[in-house]
Amino acid sequence: MSKIINILTNANYESKKTATNLHKVLTKYGYEPFNGFKKNAELSICIGGDGSFIKSVHKNDFPEMHFVGINTGHLGFYQEIKPEEVEKFVKDYRDGNYQVDDIKLIRSDIYTKSKTYKFYSVNEVVLKAAHSKTIHMNVFIDRNHVEKFSGDGVLVSTPSGSTAYNFSSGGAIVYPSLHVLQMTPISPMNSAAYRSLGSSVIVPGAHTISLVVEKRYKDSNLLLVDGSEYYFNNLHRVNIRLSNKTIKKLVFSNNSYWDNLKDKFL
Repeated sequence: MSKIINILTNANYESKKTATNLHKVLTKYGYEPFNGFKKNAELSICIGGDGSFIKSVHKNDFPEMHFVGINTGHLGFYQEIKPEEVEKFVKDYRDGNYQVDDIKLIRSDIYTKSKTYKFYSVNEVVLKAAHSKTIHMNVFIDRNHVEKFSGDGVLVSTPSGSTAYNFSSGGAIVYPSLHVLQMTPISPMNSAAYRSLGSSVIVPGAHTISLVVEKRYKDSNLLLVDGSEYYFNNLHRVNIRLSNKTIKKLVFSNNSYWDNLKDKFL
């Protein structure tokens, strides 16, 4: 087995200092630390906040190797290890004192008049109108018409992503191991003219959510994929479902998820 371990860090001073210490500790325990990404490494360690973790997996095309995070940011739901715990973490890793969690990903298929695009998301995908306008779209689940939505947009999140933009938009927190999607309305309109669901809907992971925009938005739309912005011409439909592709993340504490919820939100 490869002894190479990737170190992926942001430009933050604390992150760089942690990376320097991590490099020394990994070398001490017989590993070959690499500052960057090698496909033949046995592990990638992301240093930073949750944003750094998400950027790392996107940038490296959602590799199949194991990931773990050292938190030098704020929330740190994906970043379990504290900088002062680096040596303990390396010992536990060497001794196999961890479990592997699969982080579920969203697959979004974008259908335009002439092309089809595919995206993967760790946290969420959001469909809005361009220029912060109200958007009108029809929402289907497994080809069953659910509603004609009017409002700022529709957000679909993974269980792991439920504590991010989804939670800020009034969505529920979903335990990461559940095989579901959550569809959350963003500022839905409810009046005599427009009726939209005002709360989130939990959808089985095997189902497909389809968002079909009205024709006036075919060239005036905004798709957010984990915060990255995309615009499409002649947009017809966005199909969203849980992917079979996952990110394999090491977990060193059975209580880390609940501790995170309490520490970050209470």
